[in-house]
Amino acid sequence: MVLNGIKAVFFDLDNTLIDTSGASKTAIEEVRKLLVDKSQFTEEEADIICNHFQTKLLHETLDSSKMTIDDLRVSHFETSMQDIRPGDHRDLSRECYNLWKTVRLQLMTLPESTINMLSELRKSASLVLLTNGNRQVQREKIEACGVSPYFDAVVVGGEHPEEKPATSIFLHCCDLVQVKPEDCVMVGDNLDTDILGGLNAGLKATIWLNKTPHVNSNPKPTPHYVIKCMTHLPDVLRDLQ
Repeated sequence: MVLNGIKAVFFDLDNTLIDTSGASKTAIEEVRKLLVDKSQFTEEEADIICNHFQTKLLHETLDSSKMTIDDLRVSHFETSMQDIRPGDHRDLSRECYNLWKTVRLQLMTLPESTINMLSELRKSASLVLLTNGNRQVQREKIEACGVSPYFDAVVVGGEHPEEKPATSIFLHCCDLVQVKPEDCVMVGDNLDTDILGGLNAGLKATIWLNKTPHVNSNPKPTPHYVIKCMTHLPDVLRDLQ
């Protein structure tokens, strides 16, 4: 692949290279079945517990000096069950969390088309994986999907003082592969982290992966390019001036 002035491409992980949302949806369905099959809760109660768990994931803060991320997420299930029916739900909470985590990681795979694209692209540019999130959680995803061999550097936001969209972490990625920001492109699905961060860091271009273009036809912040699937990325990179 011949690229015009692009020396490095930064990729987001979740919902860009792997279908994290899809894996999470299937995993929580398995938990919902478990809650009902164990005869602990009705289907309606199981729905509420699962919804509460997912809400807690979105707003969780971890004090690593007091507990692990696994223990915190077990507690999400436990408190959700307690809200429905007071009692000792510790064992069931851990069983639910282990099931959710196991199924979720098993489903986090790199599509063959993505593997081929990364392999081809790496012949022309340095590739950096730049993902936000808790160190343990993201490293487990990275291992599960086997993405590391296709990248020159892997950067997990939770291992650094600042995450995306902070300019510092984008400049750190530039330093790792010894390129200037104006020679780099950011590819990701999140406007507030991937696109805003790439714009603020002065990258050559930002490419937004929007799988539902009818939902947001006027994105803010405004990316340089929009694609609806990863297979369209090579064409954009080739045409980028």
